[in-house]
Amino acid sequence: MTNALPVALTIAGSDCSAGAGIQADLKTFQHFHVHGLTAVTCVVSETANIVRAVHAVPVEIVRDQISLMLESFPIAAVKTGMLFSAAHVTATAEILRSHPEVELVVDPVMIASTGAPLLEPDAMEAYRELLLPLARIITPNLPEAEALLGEEIPDAAALESAARRLSDRFGTAILLKGGHLDGPVCTDLLVEGGVVHRFEAERIPVPGSHGTGCTLSAAIAAGIALGRPLPEAVEMAKRYLGKTLEHSYAFHSATGEAVHALNQGTAAWPIPTGNA
Repeated sequence: MTNALPVALTIAGSDCSAGAGIQADLKTFQHFHVHGLTAVTCVVSETANIVRAVHAVPVEIVRDQISLMLESFPIAAVKTGMLFSAAHVTATAEILRSHPEVELVVDPVMIASTGAPLLEPDAMEAYRELLLPLARIITPNLPEAEALLGEEIPDAAALESAARRLSDRFGTAILLKGGHLDGPVCTDLLVEGGVVHRFEAERIPVPGSHGTGCTLSAAIAAGIALGRPLPEAVEMAKRYLGKTLEHSYAFHSATGEAVHALNQGTAAWPIPTGNA
């Protein structure tokens, strides 16, 4: 019998096009040799180009999925993605509060790449008050960070101040992603315990980069499950996301419309061994 793999749970929506959501998370976990579990919060009819319908899973079913997985598996890390409503956020926080041994990665999913809203307006306060203070790390992009702070982050010079204030406000590490800013270089800032770690990479021009936030946060959760220190887990996740963007591809519908997809850990590039 082989040694058991580390285990990570994703609590998120289902993306039928498999570029984001639990599908992206599972592909990412698999790449890092982490056993992935799921608790589905919403069923979303979407592609990289459109969100056509969102069906929320009843809160009691979400609660039961999370509870059953925590009872049944030695979960080392949990990541949350699309939670949709205040009731879903509240139920998730209530359960995870009883499991402080589990490291929590919160990707505060609010708006799809297409611009479609993925979070009900009244859920923001539940995020702030109940879930974010439980996290080991929060991974907002700029619009999400602005919503959490209640103010604009206008340029790269404002990133560090914003990241520090978010970290202080919620008492957790913050990875503030600067990809929405213009320029040839994308800068992400990790603030942990008052220490700033800067991650910079050349922008990879990919149309329809659907699922990047899900993929990055899942890779961080995988790194945590593997026992990596947080800065190392983020660096590993950033390298992985870069590879998925470099090796992305597109499909074409019957009407000729292109649907782009990240290459999340398939045979097109080597899986990690040892130190990933």
